[in-house]
Amino acid sequence: MKLPLTLEVGLGARAYPIHIGPGLLQQPASWRSFLRGRHVLLVSNETVAPLYAEQVLAGLDGLQARLLALPDGEAYKTLAQTARVFDALAELGATRDACIVALGGGVIGDLAGFAAACWMRGIDFLQMPTTLLAMVDSSVGGKTGVNLPAGKNLVGAFHQPCAVVADTRTLDTLPEREYRAGLAEVVKYGALGDADFLSWLEQHSSELVARNEGAVADAIARCCTHKAAIVARDETERGERALLNLGHTFGHALETECGYGTLLHGEAVAIGMCQAARLSARLGMAGEADARRLAELLQAMGLPVTPPPGLDPDALLAHMRLDKKNLGGQLRLILWRGIGRAELVHAVDEASVRGVLEANT
Repeated sequence: MKLPLTLEVGLGARAYPIHIGPGLLQQPASWRSFLRGRHVLLVSNETVAPLYAEQVLAGLDGLQARLLALPDGEAYKTLAQTARVFDALAELGATRDACIVALGGGVIGDLAGFAAACWMRGIDFLQMPTTLLAMVDSSVGGKTGVNLPAGKNLVGAFHQPCAVVADTRTLDTLPEREYRAGLAEVVKYGALGDADFLSWLEQHSSELVARNEGAVADAIARCCTHKAAIVARDETERGERALLNLGHTFGHALETECGYGTLLHGEAVAIGMCQAARLSARLGMAGEADARRLAELLQAMGLPVTPPPGLDPDALLAHMRLDKKNLGGQLRLILWRGIGRAELVHAVDEASVRGVLEANT
């Protein structure tokens, strides 16, 4: 695959590009044109900013730009940190043609995007994801939001970025655990709707774990292509887009119960996908062999497939009841008919869910 590569999220007049390639942060020609006004707030975190903020700020020469570096980690994806972004925008004098640039992983992208959705009822924001998880998933599609003590992403908005700039060289500085956590979201795309892609992942798992540049770029492009197509068909998750949450209802419950940051998001999703697969087998929707195949691939990528010991199944189920997909007090979960055939299932039997939770706690 020739890099850099440009894909498009087709949303009519609000369509935007996804640029994928090495060194893009140092190539403002690939992103400067998306900045309409003179005010730019670069939102990053205390880990990423020392590595890459200077490169981005250099590309903002001539604009009124400032950096806000927030604490790093899921525990800081809060309304309190969002208020810091609002304060920084006010100090900058940001008007309605201002832009927030989100430089970091999923936490920064979600939080900064939510702030952009709220400031003056909506300003532009540009995604510059620096983690694999953000590149293949959270930076694309306009889901923004923050966590509450009661659960993940309970406060948020759909607010599309003006562009996504995925500089693959930023993955070189990504800690091993965070990199592998991102591979869970890569596997998700094969599990939910592309059995051929999952087979490709099985064949190339060792290259992906080793961060082979070509294999990683291929995986990012294939994931973004899948997500862009789904978002174009179902922007606000009225139907098909919910399939992108495979494993997430279980995973979010784990993240909340364990305490934000104890499990990385991708680790929780890996466990959650395995639990969803086992529940599908329990309900007679799919065979155990597919569940085992999924678990083996995730394990080959260094990811957990069972939850930490000692968790309370009742507490996990309570968190799952708060999931945004639920309707009328009944659980709606993304399950599957086997690899590549996910579906949204209504009114899932709680006793069966409890059985899966009890078997893994």
